[in-house]
Amino acid sequence: MSKINYNITKIRAFVFDVDGVLSPSVVPMSEDGRPARMVNVKDGFALKQAVRKGFKVAVITGADTEAIARRMRLIGVDDVFLCVGDKLEVLKEWMKQRGLNADEVAFAGDDVPDIACMKHVGLSVAPHDADADVKAVAVHISHCDGGYGVARELIKETMLAQGKWPASANAFGN
Repeated sequence: MSKINYNITKIRAFVFDVDGVLSPSVVPMSEDGRPARMVNVKDGFALKQAVRKGFKVAVITGADTEAIARRMRLIGVDDVFLCVGDKLEVLKEWMKQRGLNADEVAFAGDDVPDIACMKHVGLSVAPHDADADVKAVAVHISHCDGGYGVARELIKETMLAQGKWPASANAFGN
């Protein structure tokens, strides 16, 4: 039985914001004033497993850093949209190109720019430390704070429900 109050057997795609979801809300700043984002390796493992099992995965963020795109490519996520002002427009076009219906998509966001996307998909997820307005529209509020396993929790629960979560030592294989 899933901890998520949604029929996650329908989910075919995951979409994530970065800051506050895949990375913590508080990040160190480099000398040039840019945030130096951290990544969660367990989130990375789950993202890689989702891609390997045929799920569509995308990242839509207002952030402007090639490091995010490089990290996502390393784990197999090719659909990375940086510097996005209107996330909903990008989400709708991505879903159309991938042939996805709203009830097949999970979107995880943590702040006001994510709300429109969260309302557009079937399963909206907010980190435990998300903005109160975001939590109010979320179908599921993660037990994890942003950057500390939100993606892992969502993907693992979904893949377990669908019988796709790896259970062997060869999970790191090709």
